[in-house]
Amino acid sequence: MTKKNIVTPKAKKIARKLEIHGDVRIDNYYWLNDRENQEVIDYLNTENAYYEAKTAHTKQFQEDLFQEMKSRIKEDDESVPYKKKNYYYITRFEKGNQYPIYSRKKGSLGSPEQIMFDVNELGKGFTYYKLAGLSISPNNELAVFGVDVIGGRQYTLQFKNLETGELFPEKIENTTGGAAWASDNKTVFYTLQNPKTLRSEKIFRHVLGTDPSQDVEVYHEKGHAFNAFVYASKSEKYIIIGAHSTVSSEYYILEADNPTGEFRLFQKRKRNLEYDIAHYNGDFYVLTNKDKATNFKLMKTSEKATFLENWIEVLPHREDVLLEDISIFKDFLVVEERSNGLNKIRIIRWDQTEDFYLPFNEETYSAGVYNNPEFDTNVIRYGYNSMTTPSSIIDFDVVSKTKEIKKEQEVLGGKFDKNNYISERVWATAQDGTKIPISLVHHKNTPLTKDTPLLLYGYGSYGHSIDAGFSTTRLSLLDRGFVFAIAHVRGGEYLGRKWYEKGKLLHKKNTFTDFIDCAKFLIEKEYTSSAHLYASGGSAGGLLVGAVINMNPELFNGIIAAVPFVDVVTTMLDDSIPLTTGEYDEWGNPNKKAYYDYMKSYSPYDNVSEQKYPNMLVTTGLHDSQVQYFEPAKWVAKLRELKIDENILVMHIDMEAGHGGASGRFDSLKETARDYSFVIDLEGRTGI
Repeated sequence: MTKKNIVTPKAKKIARKLEIHGDVRIDNYYWLNDRENQEVIDYLNTENAYYEAKTAHTKQFQEDLFQEMKSRIKEDDESVPYKKKNYYYITRFEKGNQYPIYSRKKGSLGSPEQIMFDVNELGKGFTYYKLAGLSISPNNELAVFGVDVIGGRQYTLQFKNLETGELFPEKIENTTGGAAWASDNKTVFYTLQNPKTLRSEKIFRHVLGTDPSQDVEVYHEKGHAFNAFVYASKSEKYIIIGAHSTVSSEYYILEADNPTGEFRLFQKRKRNLEYDIAHYNGDFYVLTNKDKATNFKLMKTSEKATFLENWIEVLPHREDVLLEDISIFKDFLVVEERSNGLNKIRIIRWDQTEDFYLPFNEETYSAGVYNNPEFDTNVIRYGYNSMTTPSSIIDFDVVSKTKEIKKEQEVLGGKFDKNNYISERVWATAQDGTKIPISLVHHKNTPLTKDTPLLLYGYGSYGHSIDAGFSTTRLSLLDRGFVFAIAHVRGGEYLGRKWYEKGKLLHKKNTFTDFIDCAKFLIEKEYTSSAHLYASGGSAGGLLVGAVINMNPELFNGIIAAVPFVDVVTTMLDDSIPLTTGEYDEWGNPNKKAYYDYMKSYSPYDNVSEQKYPNMLVTTGLHDSQVQYFEPAKWVAKLRELKIDENILVMHIDMEAGHGGASGRFDSLKETARDYSFVIDLEGRTGI
């Protein structure tokens, strides 16, 4: 590739910021960030052609792998119906179709089906189509929904009369995709994005049947680190506006039966004060880190006196238990906790007569409260799965203490038996002595030796915990003798809020060294060896694997980096692109020298050097609004310039999709087959 000096106005602006820190480097590949430049599009198409040429010998295997994955899926599948008011709502798929059908039945499950949206019909003629934010009016007659036909997370709001099937003429562009109904069944509140940065910054009120250009702005979030949103409380009494940053929150409330009224402040934002609210029976329940409650605690306050000084403790803070979420019912409270990395579901009766946990027996698993829209019920619905147990939707009766499995994920093909797979959790020791958990799974007949291929997955950012869940597609690896492992590195909240705090800002390198130490542990214990070890991560997980292969490339035979966030310094200096200013509290503000120097010391793009690198597959989407396509494109170009090996380096750019990849369920399977075929081919295990 021809090197080019940076010449665009934006590039010069970035260069000036670099000079402040004494950095006068020239970014030879900055020109790739202009998607309107035909030369850039030609270059990306050339990259795709190179990928096709280098992987041509795997094309039939990719197709076979896709068919294998598809064969395990029940194509004519449907969700467990959930009840809200007098309707049962169902999402189902028909054989051969890519997209869901949203339907409902009135009164009972035996009633005739009313199809609200057949996304297969709506998506005809589009290469990408996503329907999101579907919300039904209080009188059950109308629906608001968002549509994205590019993959850039910019949704157009539309409205439908569910009784007549009529689509209303008005469309509202550039929204987050959802809206909250007021009690009058004609007023909705929605969130508008900044068209340049995609920051969710304004809340508007729209009256059905009126021109959206006349909509009234009811809230403007001017803090660049904050994103605004709006929703209706489960009680349907309040419309709630929220604003969140990484380290603080603020809410405003308005009675849903007074849509033209003024929203009032719940509690003013304070730095390092985070809180979320839920309404019930005249009170708001507040999940908060108030008074240095690092793992959060539960408080409550009257809906008439919501300021901080009125909050009363309900559940205290605990050093060893992370309080993640609550669900409110008429007679009891359901609390979701995380202890020693594992999900716990706790049920507490309001009258204090009972306080107990649901029993879970596996060593590593994932569980969480599912769709529970109704207040007045004795049944809670939750989901459960593990690395060997397919997903189940379960109803638990709080009175009888009995559970009913409403649905267990079917794995078709006749070959799957959960008893053929073994899952365990092991602990690696990090450089600073911290114990890092690793969840892993393999076929019982797979020998664990230095010749065993192992795919190690990691994320480690934003406090997002990667739980040990089930995957039908992963069986294609396990049945070919792979071990699959998840490194629960710092930066997530797997072991509580402090686990997150020790993997962000000026502690970010812990995320990378934790992953490296997990890799070394797995090699030392002969689960695998460096000749057969692979790393995988997407988005911030792509940053993880990108940093790791700069630091210890010799540990891995290959990596898969999906939509990787790899040009950290340049991206965080560019406040005109999505996500930047709102993430200063996650990564640091590079306009401050301490943060600039630190992130430059680990940013994958800035630390590519003349050394050997593993085999690499890098993927991205042209319309990705979260991690722009040019980050991986620049990274790959620089790797090609500097690496001193003959290992494979290929990049695949989806010219139609964004950050989440393809929108259809089968198209997304093809992406997984593409990624898995890369490491399976390196191992020469394309048979089964």
